[in-house]
Amino acid sequence: MAFAKEIPNHAQAFHWSKVTRFLTRQAKQMRSGGWPVFWRKFLKLFHLLLMLPFALPVVLLIRLLRPFIVIRFGQLVSHRIGHFAGNTEVYLCERDAGINVPRQSFMDIWYHMPSITNLQLKKMWGRILHIWPAILAEPTDRLSRFLPGRNAHMVTWRDDQPRDVHNVLERFPPHLSFLPEEDHQGQDSLKILGVPGNAPFVCFHARDSAYLKTIYDHFDTSYHDYRDSNINNYVPAAEELTRRGYYAIRMGSIVTEALNVSNPRIIDYAANGYRTDFMDIYLGAKCAFFISSGTGIDSIPEIFRRPYMFVNLVPLERAHTWNATHVFIPKKHWLRNERRFMTFREILDSSTGRFMYTQQFEQHGIELIEDTPEEIMALAIEMDERLKGTWRTTKEDEELQRRFWALYKPSELHGKIKSRVGADFLRQHFDWLE
Repeated sequence: MAFAKEIPNHAQAFHWSKVTRFLTRQAKQMRSGGWPVFWRKFLKLFHLLLMLPFALPVVLLIRLLRPFIVIRFGQLVSHRIGHFAGNTEVYLCERDAGINVPRQSFMDIWYHMPSITNLQLKKMWGRILHIWPAILAEPTDRLSRFLPGRNAHMVTWRDDQPRDVHNVLERFPPHLSFLPEEDHQGQDSLKILGVPGNAPFVCFHARDSAYLKTIYDHFDTSYHDYRDSNINNYVPAAEELTRRGYYAIRMGSIVTEALNVSNPRIIDYAANGYRTDFMDIYLGAKCAFFISSGTGIDSIPEIFRRPYMFVNLVPLERAHTWNATHVFIPKKHWLRNERRFMTFREILDSSTGRFMYTQQFEQHGIELIEDTPEEIMALAIEMDERLKGTWRTTKEDEELQRRFWALYKPSELHGKIKSRVGADFLRQHFDWLE
């Protein structure tokens, strides 16, 4: 295919220095956000310069202490809930496993970004992490990065995507837990929402552009729009799950539209006025399983080791592959000029499987087609029956799984692959495995 090798993978695409990338990113953000962004960055720079005389003695002391204890700094990606939750939990599990940590005694000091996406999550991380006020920690960290020996004092972790490439989430229990009074608060809030005590519930969420357009109204966030999907396509699956004994809770903070449903067991938590930062975390932590399209909020069930399923997944090569209870189905890739769907092999053998921007799909004439309500329902039924132990697989299904995962090449994105593609989806599209 003509476009297959035009956009190289991320490991090959960037050869600029970190400084050049940083300056380019700052210039782009200021062009996009205008004067408000310029002044915010100017004030931040002014603050850093003002604090440098106070930070210098701290940095020197940290260097002197290094023979005895290594003190490292890291910034929590607190402005996006998926990174705030997932990146931090993966870091803690890798730390427990002895991955990316010094061989001698060490202490990691964290600070938040200026924007905090969820105050309950901030509170819970504060119980187990050493978190300094950013007004002190950030100048110290920035200055340390300009001096010799900088690498030893920087937390080594993934601050881009919360990917469990070492399969550590299955090895360690969740690091976060609710206090007894928080559990009582959560149970009381469930009753207010209409979920009786001890009743099982699932959460479902469809990513749309309303949240980013509202929170980051000074930026053009349309580059994320390729991930959007229609919440109404999830309703038949929610209806089926209520027939199977669940309550179904629609998640979200800022959404494009409310649900139009009459089923009292389907609760539009995202639009009914009862949404809180606390319940965003509690619901994700306590649900029987979570249905999502691969967006930030689904990191909450993951860090609490709750099962989750993805529909409308894209990009395909960035599938979550490390969770044995995870199942997913991807969006379909329609080639406009050739009037046909791309095969899984074509997607994964080209750079298409790593596309992260709406414009990349548009430039290559690819229209992303959402999963149908029937496909979503089939995956929800499979998820329910797998968790209940009533799902029956076949030799043909296992062969389709083997053929699909054989298309994934070893890369920095994956460790041991344990997840599954929806059985019904592969049966319907087995020809895309050729």
